[in-house]
Amino acid sequence: MQNCKKIAAGLIADGLKKIYDLDSELDELAGMLEYPPDENMGDLAFPCFKYAKILRNAPPKIAAAVAESLSSDTFSDIAPAGGYINFKISNQYLKNAVLTSVEEKGEKYGSSEMGTGKTVVLDYSSPNTSKPFHIGHLGTTVIGHCLKLLHEFAGYKCISVNHLGDWGTQNGKQIVAFKRWGDKEYVESKGCDGLVELYVKFHEEAEKDPSLNDEARAEFKKMEERDPENIALWKWFLDVSLKEYEMTYKQLGITFDYYLGESFYSDKMPAQIQIMRDKGLLKLDAGASIVDLEPYNMPPCLILKSDGTSLYPARDIAAAVYRKNTYNFDKCIYVTSSGQNLHFAQWFKVMELMGYDWVDQLVHVPYGTVSIGGAKLATRTGNVVLLKDLFRQSIEKVTEIMEEKNPDLPDKEATAEAVGVGAIVFNYLYNSRIKDINFTMESALSFEGSTGPYAQYTYARTCSILEKAGEIKAEEAELTAQEEADVLKVLAKFPERVLQAIEEYEPCVIARYVIDVCTAFNRFYRACPILSVEDEGTKALRLRITKAVNTVLASALHLICMRTPEKI
Repeated sequence: MQNCKKIAAGLIADGLKKIYDLDSELDELAGMLEYPPDENMGDLAFPCFKYAKILRNAPPKIAAAVAESLSSDTFSDIAPAGGYINFKISNQYLKNAVLTSVEEKGEKYGSSEMGTGKTVVLDYSSPNTSKPFHIGHLGTTVIGHCLKLLHEFAGYKCISVNHLGDWGTQNGKQIVAFKRWGDKEYVESKGCDGLVELYVKFHEEAEKDPSLNDEARAEFKKMEERDPENIALWKWFLDVSLKEYEMTYKQLGITFDYYLGESFYSDKMPAQIQIMRDKGLLKLDAGASIVDLEPYNMPPCLILKSDGTSLYPARDIAAAVYRKNTYNFDKCIYVTSSGQNLHFAQWFKVMELMGYDWVDQLVHVPYGTVSIGGAKLATRTGNVVLLKDLFRQSIEKVTEIMEEKNPDLPDKEATAEAVGVGAIVFNYLYNSRIKDINFTMESALSFEGSTGPYAQYTYARTCSILEKAGEIKAEEAELTAQEEADVLKVLAKFPERVLQAIEEYEPCVIARYVIDVCTAFNRFYRACPILSVEDEGTKALRLRITKAVNTVLASALHLICMRTPEKI
């Protein structure tokens, strides 16, 4: 719709100049265009209310006067409606511009070069080591990867970093638990599950004996002092964790350019802490080193504990400086829970006070929390739903459905995994990222309505039609059915939706767009015979529309981490 908006803006500018001798900025006019709430009113609407004061005239009269002066082959109808000018896109434009554009650009349709020459670093997923993936990790992982794919689609050079939580007191707790109750062979056989059992036991025992927390802090301090035994245990815990993470990432189709955990920056923190000291930012408070942020209406930012060990802000600041020096990014995006909003606001402000003039290139993208029955997820209490268990149940459910409906389907296991994992991913991404979610297994595994399986099934349907049709003939035919035009109008919005998703850091824009495409195509499929229609020209046109839907759905599903099986 971007081109249509530009054309409409040009017409409006000409009309305002002609009728009222008023000069206007085209970009401003294009930005004012809206989508009417009722498609029967038109495809675009221009509000004239802001001109009432300027032109000393009622909006309906302005709309009527300007609309009467406008005409274009792009629009079949331009008419006033109250204080609006409504535009209806012509079938000729939909066929000759929209359909042709999808065919000519193929998988690049909807992409842009807005990011050419610019670099984006994305920090996402970043699980704490020694803990398996649970449903709470899904948000940062899939939202972050979607944002990477979207920025790449817009021409940016993207660098993805998995900032593992592998350095902190939690590692001291894990070491204490292993030294007291652990067994290496058992952990090797159980993987992350074995490490979690130890972590949960530590917290159970610490409830009875709080001195265990002091012991954990002492073990972490030994880590920071590079104690050989603790470093060896820490590296082993990390290896056990990464083996499990890689299995989950493989199911999601996600890879990272770098695994650089908090530990990577341990030797880079002292230089940043020294800058804080040199600038007089660090203050002692009960033995801890803090930066006072009271003038900025924030609590103090803790940099070092009283025992001299580091805290998250020190590591995040060291990481940001390293990334800027190494990658010279234009933007560094952090995808974390909204529960960390204050943390990011604090250390961003500390970096500003340190004199880093590029701090405005740091972007925190928060997402809502996940709870189970209203209770917060917590590994230490065992109140989690593991992603591997959720994926397994979903895949089993898909397999049962496929055995019943399509028992002879080839590559059944791969397809069941694509649809089963996709159902969970789509269920999550369909909601606004900032929305809190009270997780229920029933909703996550639902295949009814606006779901991942519905989207993947629609894509498979287009593949089946095109496979049966063979080569698409080039006979000319005009759009005759409203459903044909409606599909092309939805496809015309794809470039705009991609841009919106990038600007708002919001994958749900694409997930919901996917459902719009599927809904429009399935209406078209039911109302307009494709392979069985007798007129060859009409068949060729409808196959071209089907191919265009296939192209756009493939791109859109890819952008939200969804696989596209051709047979389901």
